[in-house]
Amino acid sequence: MKAMLLQRMVSLDRETVPLEPAELPVPVPGKGEVLIRVAACGVCHTELDEIEGRTPPPVFPVIPGHEVVGRVVECGRDAGRYRPGDRVGVGWFYSACGKCAYCRTGNDNLCEEFRATGRDVHGGYAEYMVVPERSAFPIPEAFSDSAAAPLLCAGAIGYRSLRLARLDNGEPLGLTGFGASGHLVLQMAKHLYPRSRVYVFARSEQERAFALELGAAWAGDTTNTPPEKLRSVIDTTPAWKPVVEALKHLQPGGRLVVNAIRKEAGDKESLLEIDYPVHLWMEKEIKSVANVASRDIGEFLELAGRMNLRPAVEEFPLAEANRALLELKNRKIRGAKVLVM
Repeated sequence: MKAMLLQRMVSLDRETVPLEPAELPVPVPGKGEVLIRVAACGVCHTELDEIEGRTPPPVFPVIPGHEVVGRVVECGRDAGRYRPGDRVGVGWFYSACGKCAYCRTGNDNLCEEFRATGRDVHGGYAEYMVVPERSAFPIPEAFSDSAAAPLLCAGAIGYRSLRLARLDNGEPLGLTGFGASGHLVLQMAKHLYPRSRVYVFARSEQERAFALELGAAWAGDTTNTPPEKLRSVIDTTPAWKPVVEALKHLQPGGRLVVNAIRKEAGDKESLLEIDYPVHLWMEKEIKSVANVASRDIGEFLELAGRMNLRPAVEEFPLAEANRALLELKNRKIRGAKVLVM
């Protein structure tokens, strides 16, 4: 099978070909696993974190990719949830122990044995992959393969972030950063909280214009001041500066939800700008989002199907994965980038 391999960590500021094409054997599903023929795989900022070492794979080489859509072609022993031909999706959640208190309460994203697709095991930048059947989810018929791909992470993690924001209908919400996840969260927020106004902060003029197209009440630069104080802000950026700026805009008791696996180390000086009375006083909260729970993926896919969510996608052939990653690194974004096989 064709695959794109990450052989080592590199800096994308200096290296333009982080992944190498390879021909590999088709994997064989084990007990409780299914073999999937991949049709599409989204390109996520987390891949940049893996490549540049902010969340490095434990072993090399590894096939990245955790927004995977495809069809089951073979079922391993004791795998009876799906049949060959069923269309399924796989997200960042690959497996957990299934026994600890976190797993038993639906928070398997916090399990000490959590394993991530495309980082701890081979992912979807390939023609085939294997996955535990409980970590594969049916894809609603309303979505094409490419449109469904970003739902598996950008959408699911956005759904978890929106739940953690604890917003009531009518309360104002801020979104800092407007890439693959942000543009889906905006659509979700307008569906779930139709009386809430959504304010978007983005460095790119193109991203701000896109946010207004999708119904944002206001869009400004990261350092701009919105028309009103915000009950919650969801940050989807890789930097610290937007976190510091967002804290200034929260209402008393407001909550900032940081939707990022890692922040870029070079931006840490921004944290020195935190002024307790301005940024943190009045019982403001900061809540991080850790991975994505398996239940988030299933619940979100059902919601996306009901609300007719429409991701904006840009397609690339598998062989051009490096170009897609570099465009993502350089903020050439309108929606989500997707590899098609």
